[in-house]
Amino acid sequence: MTTAHTPTAPATTTSRGTGVVLMSGSALSNQTGAAIGALAFDTLTPAGVVAIRQWIAAVALLATTRPRWREFTRAQWRLVLALAGVFAIINLALYSAVDRIGLGLAVTLEFLGPLTVALAGSRRRIDLACALLAGAGVAVLMRPQPSTDYLGMGLALLAAVCWACYILLNRALGRSLPGAQGTATACGLSGLVFVPIGIGVLATHPPTGPALGCAITAGVLSSAVPFLCDALALRHVTAPLFAIVMSLNPVLAATTGLLILDQHLDTTQWAAITAIVAANTTTILTRR
Repeated sequence: MTTAHTPTAPATTTSRGTGVVLMSGSALSNQTGAAIGALAFDTLTPAGVVAIRQWIAAVALLATTRPRWREFTRAQWRLVLALAGVFAIINLALYSAVDRIGLGLAVTLEFLGPLTVALAGSRRRIDLACALLAGAGVAVLMRPQPSTDYLGMGLALLAAVCWACYILLNRALGRSLPGAQGTATACGLSGLVFVPIGIGVLATHPPTGPALGCAITAGVLSSAVPFLCDALALRHVTAPLFAIVMSLNPVLAATTGLLILDQHLDTTQWAAITAIVAANTTTILTRR
């Protein structure tokens, strides 16, 4: 999940290509960071890894945006606090889901959040078809099996709800605050929430050097790098193209989960992930 920026139309094919490379790098960095962070779960727990990730994200965002807090109105602070709450929940829910059901399935279910926002209120037949296709994919992923972990799936769906809330809150903040000031402030407040959580986890789960290295790497690759890449990419591509490339995140998550975490998906699960990605991409491509 990345912050919102104002996209500008690409001027040339070369510019578009640069944007696609940056977006692809952002998505790959995000999922690689999540996979590396998962390597530290046994030592630091998902909460400990999320705490370190949130601290790194807060430092990176606040340093690059430098929000003017004294100029915030009471209404703007309410939106910022709501977004901070979303930030505090979404990554903890997602990483806890990754720990239980794997990276590919967790990220795929999380992507139902932005897809739901895109489809909400639409009466177009193509959007209804996309909703049915995505629903079929979810039904396949959540079908009862001896190994089905419904708590893990529920956590991933909670992350999806949070992502939908993030999109709506970020839109509201974007209309009232310039740049990413609101998002950066919310991320900073979320980082503060994780201070006692992180201290408690680190006190009861003594960190090792490799585990800390994995958690810090996750923070850099899943927060700082995507933020910078997305900010640069949106100078070269349109918002729909950006969304299409980002919709490939579930596939990248499943691939990095396989390569880094040795998490294998069966053919049916790959088909369900493909269906959800296809539904998201079709929704974007057919927008007017």
